[in-house]
Amino acid sequence: RPAPDAEQQEYGPAMPGKYQELIVWHKAMDLVTTIYGYTQAFPQDEVFGLISQMRRAAVSVPSNIAEGQGRQSKAEFRRFLSIARGSLYELETQVVIAQRLNYLTEENGDDLFETLEEVGRMLNGLRSSLRD
Repeated sequence: RPAPDAEQQEYGPAMPGKYQELIVWHKAMDLVTTIYGYTQAFPQDEVFGLISQMRRAAVSVPSNIAEGQGRQSKAEFRRFLSIARGSLYELETQVVIAQRLNYLTEENGDDLFETLEEVGRMLNGLRSSLRD
């Protein structure tokens, strides 16, 4: 089997394969864990508000990557990667809100923004690699 090209090494294999082989899926899973950790310290009255929204947006990213990988075509996979990217933007907005409400420290927010940017770049790269 030939060695993967640089694009495959950065994002993992695009198709076929398993979503668990995608590096971007692993990074997105790490983001979920981080969000769950940070939101545990939010005020209890945010359980059904910002905590729930941030967790759902975070979970949506690797979930859509996985679902897209399981689809029958590159076009469908690209569509689900776009949905994952949208969830990433949603989460980014929620991080800004959490910072403005002083639920996140500036340092934690900056760490999240860095991770969000990295996952976003990887999603864009994977999506570009799926062009027919």
